[in-house]
Amino acid sequence: MILSGELPAGEKLAEIPTAERLGVSRMPIRIAFRTLEQEGLLTKQHRRGYQVRRVTEEEITGSIEVRGVLEGLAALQAAEKGLKDHHRHTLLSCLREGDQLFAKGYVTEEDLEQYHDMNKRFHAIIIEAAANPAINAALSRDEHLPFASVSALAIDRNHLEREYRRFNFAHMQHHAVFDAIDHHQGARAEAIMREHANATLGYAKLFDVNTDNNAFRVIGVDTADGKYSG
Repeated sequence: MILSGELPAGEKLAEIPTAERLGVSRMPIRIAFRTLEQEGLLTKQHRRGYQVRRVTEEEITGSIEVRGVLEGLAALQAAEKGLKDHHRHTLLSCLREGDQLFAKGYVTEEDLEQYHDMNKRFHAIIIEAAANPAINAALSRDEHLPFASVSALAIDRNHLEREYRRFNFAHMQHHAVFDAIDHHQGARAEAIMREHANATLGYAKLFDVNTDNNAFRVIGVDTADGKYSG
């Protein structure tokens, strides 16, 4: 409801009215409020209740830039250490899946859901291949804004032709970063991965207050319980 704009920035929320609105008890609402506060979508009020936080473009941009640095470091270290067989196999499987997805020359919302899942696996494997727990810890702290997380993709339903070009280009970057890592070209892998994060910077503009948010969808949100897939 927050991501869709149904609960706008600045709106005050209390446990009882929200529980009645959603038809649940107060306990899951209390847990959800605390979780959303930790994720940066709600702020605790001095008195009882919470308020929907206004997330600025600058905050999202900063988080994405930090993510690019961290994932770039992961790609560098994965290249230096070399891919294990199971890492290489999974990355190649992701690339083949993406190739098949974009081969037809267009995408649907269902295609982009599939891309979202594949994209998560691809990024997760590179971070795992770096074998650096500090990167994982830093990424966990940075991903408090859902639009800045690799776990959620914002798409424009009204311009799927443009989205095809955007995500197909991102997939070509997947090919390039894999090639660099596989050939132990650490500096090249790091540069590509950092540039790859910049493809996300347009997400913040999609959610400008003057934008028709009904045209946009955030893939990676489980609407059954309101939690992000990441």
